[in-house]
Formats: sequence, C-alpha cells, structure tokens
Amino acid sequence: MCNQEKCTGCGLCELACSAKKSKSFDPKKSRIRVARIEPFIDAAVACRFCEDAPCVISCPREALTQNSTTGIISVDEDKCIGCSWCIEACEFGAVTIPSGRKIVASCDLCDGKPLCIELCPRKALELLTPNAISNKARKSAVKKLF
Repeated sequence: MCNQEKCTGCGLCELACSAKKSKSFDPKKSRIRVARIEPFIDAAVACRFCEDAPCVISCPREALTQNSTTGIISVDEDKCIGCSWCIEACEFGAVTIPSGRKIVASCDLCDGKPLCIELCPRKALELLTPNAISNKARKSAVKKLF
C-alpha cells in the first residue's frame, strides 16, 4: 500500500526493484510503478495480491498461479507468451512486461523482504493485509468526521 500523502514520486522504489530483479537501475524493468497524476498526486502501484486475482483467471495459458497462503502471483516463464491478457485484467496496472522481455512480471514481495519498502525515504510504502487496509480506511474516515 502506498500512502499518497507521503509519496513524493521520487522513483527510488522503482530503482530498488529493478536493481534487485534485473540487476540494473532501470525503472522500465521494475515491478512497481510510480503513477504521477500531476501536479498533486504521486503513488507507487504494485500487485495487491487480489483474492481470485483477475490476472490469474484471465491467462489463457495458465502461466500465472497464485499461492493460496501468501497470495503471491507467480509466472511460469515457460508457459507465458506475453499476450498481455493479464495486464488488461489487472485494474491496478500492477502486471507489467519489463523492458527487454516478452514475459510478464508482478511483485513477488522479494521473498518477504521488499526492498522498495525498506528503501522508501518517506516511508510511504507499507505491507498490509486486506483487513489492515480496511481498518486504516475506516479510522481515516472517522478522523475526517471530527
């Protein structure tokens, strides 16, 4: 989850991800993206590990699978043909085809220690469960009432 009030759009999360996953500092190879809606909103976008993930369901080759415990989406590179149906199905824009590849990629939480979260200078990124996100949204709505 990205706190839009803290995110400055610096792109360090993109660089951290691309460095870890592709061994290069290239935001086009990142599995997290900074969405810039000028001039007011910057927000990092990554996989939300949806229940019954549309990206997994839409794959005609069954190249995407979802871990039932963690929710992490895995891509079988031998099955993926880069058709982009999963990209179209993801309403968050979190599935990508990194530059220079023909296979999709999605955040895999870096084996439980996401470098993007660790390196975010404003601490705008958090790893939260769906229940924690809902609780946070409710608390925020109540605060706005008073």
